[in-house]
Amino acid sequence: MSRLIAASPAAILEAAATIREGRLVAFPTETVYGLGANALDGKAVAKIFEAKGRPAFNPLISHVLDEAQAAEFGVMNDMAREIAEAFWPGPLTLLLPRRDDCKASDLVSAGLPTIALRAPAHKTARALIEVAGVPIAAPSANKSGEISPTTPLHVKESLGDAVDMIVADGPCTVGLESTVLDLTGDAPVIVRAGSITAEDIAAVIGKPVPYDIDAKEAPRSPGQLLKHYAPHVPLRMNAIDLLPGEALLAFGSDKFMGIKGGGSAASLPDEMRLNLSEGYDLHEAAANLFRMMRALDKPGCKGIAVMAIPHEGVGIAINDRLRRAAAGANLPG
Repeated sequence: MSRLIAASPAAILEAAATIREGRLVAFPTETVYGLGANALDGKAVAKIFEAKGRPAFNPLISHVLDEAQAAEFGVMNDMAREIAEAFWPGPLTLLLPRRDDCKASDLVSAGLPTIALRAPAHKTARALIEVAGVPIAAPSANKSGEISPTTPLHVKESLGDAVDMIVADGPCTVGLESTVLDLTGDAPVIVRAGSITAEDIAAVIGKPVPYDIDAKEAPRSPGQLLKHYAPHVPLRMNAIDLLPGEALLAFGSDKFMGIKGGGSAASLPDEMRLNLSEGYDLHEAAANLFRMMRALDKPGCKGIAVMAIPHEGVGIAINDRLRRAAAGANLPG
């Protein structure tokens, strides 16, 4: 049976022992809650795929403490070190060539010659990695394809007893999975958008950084499957009005949002009308996205209408998640 325990030094010790024993621990990061296993233990990593119902070809991120630990598993060239120094610890994952002597399980790389590494900033995540003494492979702590978890309760609702232990430490502050930067080619490219933007990275390395975040059948990075972050009801982007029975996920003022056939958004009950950011703050919207999607994804709601999100900065990442949610919503599998 899954145990939910508040973060404390004793909880960290127990969670670290659980990781070393080859079992699963859900834990908080600044982005979303992760479902962690010892990245060096192939049997333990396989349990992640089983718990999530995750396609075996979808790679995982391994969480490390710092650049020095990352260099034990991936090839850190000068650019990788420069970027890590600028953004680690934080919500940026580096996709690197695997070292020839990399001891991480092949399962974390889905058989690819690359490895995804991140040094999280969350104090509880960092304490867990340090005490466990191993890199921790950890995708989001939810069933594959479902909305990512930003609170301990989200983890419990999605995974139930499939996880051995949940370390609870409040809601996640960023609320979107990390940006993934591919450094395995001739030039850096963002393959999953997040709160660290192309402009942020370009300012550090002195050259433009493109995005390549289109859906992949066989992704080279976590988060590239088209059917991802999916609610159980249809989700509609760039809505300028509401259909009868739809809930509203607003951004900014919804004063002029009407309902087809009569009525306005203002007439909706509070539980069917949520606002990502009344002040048009994209970072606030990112932090609220998954929590509010989950809140609106419930029986009695015929769909979720989402107002337009500016496609700039963190808005690129928000729209990417919404696009995948819209593609996957109410689909089998």
